[in-house]
Amino acid sequence: MAKALKRVFIVMIGVILQFGFEIVIRLFFYKYLGIITLFYSVISILIVLGILKESTRLSNDLPWMILLLIFPIFGTILLITLGKNYSKNKLLKNIFSYEKKYDDYLIQDKEIKEEVEEKNLDNIEYLLNRTNFVVSNNNDITYYNFGEKFYPELLKELKKAEKFIFMEYFIINEGVMWNGILDILKEKAKNGVDVRIMYDDMGSIAMLSANYSKQLASYGIKCIPFNKLSPFRGIFMNNRDHRKITIIDGKVAFSGGVNLSDEYINVNSRLGIWKDNGIKIVGDAIWNLTVMFLCLWNANMNEDKDITKFKYDFGNKDKNNGYVIPYGVAPLHKDLIGEDVYINMINSAKQYLYIMTPYLIIDTDMVNSLCRAAKRGVDVRIVVPGIPDKKVVYTQTTSFFKVLHENGVKIYKFTNGFVHSKVFVSDNVRAVVGTINMDYRSLYLHFENGIYMENVDEISKIYDDFEDTFNECQKLGDKDVKAGFVKSLWQAVLRLFAPLF
Repeated sequence: MAKALKRVFIVMIGVILQFGFEIVIRLFFYKYLGIITLFYSVISILIVLGILKESTRLSNDLPWMILLLIFPIFGTILLITLGKNYSKNKLLKNIFSYEKKYDDYLIQDKEIKEEVEEKNLDNIEYLLNRTNFVVSNNNDITYYNFGEKFYPELLKELKKAEKFIFMEYFIINEGVMWNGILDILKEKAKNGVDVRIMYDDMGSIAMLSANYSKQLASYGIKCIPFNKLSPFRGIFMNNRDHRKITIIDGKVAFSGGVNLSDEYINVNSRLGIWKDNGIKIVGDAIWNLTVMFLCLWNANMNEDKDITKFKYDFGNKDKNNGYVIPYGVAPLHKDLIGEDVYINMINSAKQYLYIMTPYLIIDTDMVNSLCRAAKRGVDVRIVVPGIPDKKVVYTQTTSFFKVLHENGVKIYKFTNGFVHSKVFVSDNVRAVVGTINMDYRSLYLHFENGIYMENVDEISKIYDDFEDTFNECQKLGDKDVKAGFVKSLWQAVLRLFAPLF
């Protein structure tokens, strides 16, 4: 823990030094401050005009414009540091290159595509048209409504591994959960199984030492701390790997909201009951997740010349249990796939739309879509935590309650604890399970993954999970969504700068 805190401190110092440039100017170049301020003011106005001209998501770009106009020097430096200038980062360029290269491995079955077009499955068509991920229909899906139900199944399948285990997670934290997994991974690596671990260095910074990958290497486990932290890395520090994927021999895959830390299986949870979920896939849909993992892995390691060796042939094409399309989200993409999939779900709902999310920090497009759905008679319900993990973030979440409630959207607070699930389900027909929160980080900045399902049998279990969860919730009324003057002002300030954090 001491080593982890030391790393946090070093990174914070680096960030402060980057943002301290304006202070240096004011202290040592005060005689020329007027000229310097004028120069940065002109630059900031030009940047704002450029942002305004190109913006397709104005509610995300507005805070940058305000910051640049009020604080031209600081705002310009911050934009350069945290903005979207991805072309200068070597790793991001590598990832983008591998994404294009790996498109050749994602070959869509023509018969399934024709079925999708004939049935006018618009949400799937959007993913097929805007991404290169493939849709398949011969999958067995299992949904787990709590992490502690997901975990034993994960251990059971890990023990069966014969060829390879790929694991990609935002958080790894030593404890009961990770130690149980690690014991299996050590044994498998010892027996010649190709074991690869990728965790986000920022996500695990307070849990793991800087040398943890070397410790895993000593067990024969290959490991990458994704986007390793550095005080002076600049923009890429803001783009984290928030995905949660396990792939075993290409035969079985897991995803969902569960990280590899004890609270996710309700061991030593400081936030009451930790409500999370997991999903298991057996079938062709696993290949999408495999390609996602190997894209980030080889952008770092350049290890695999031919990745088809990791694809398992399930053979039976006659089985039809609905359509499944795992998809990836990355800050490199022009389209905001994560948000667009959610908005498409909202717009296509006819009877009901149920959502679980730990955070509700959304742009005007999402707000308006939710309100329009409720106004046209859709039963729209959103489940949020009763015990928040981050108070400032929760204050931002509550700032959306009033406008949603007044337009017919029902808000439910999970009174017994914290909701970490990221799930959409509508009309017992469509569902999305994955890692994508309803906040700017997940929708705009992070590497994420989701699993879209349509006409899959297991969707009924997702619906049942919501019905059970509503019984453990408080439905908010008119008084519950109101805020006093001071709180409303604070919410407005936080809402304004939400896209920056």
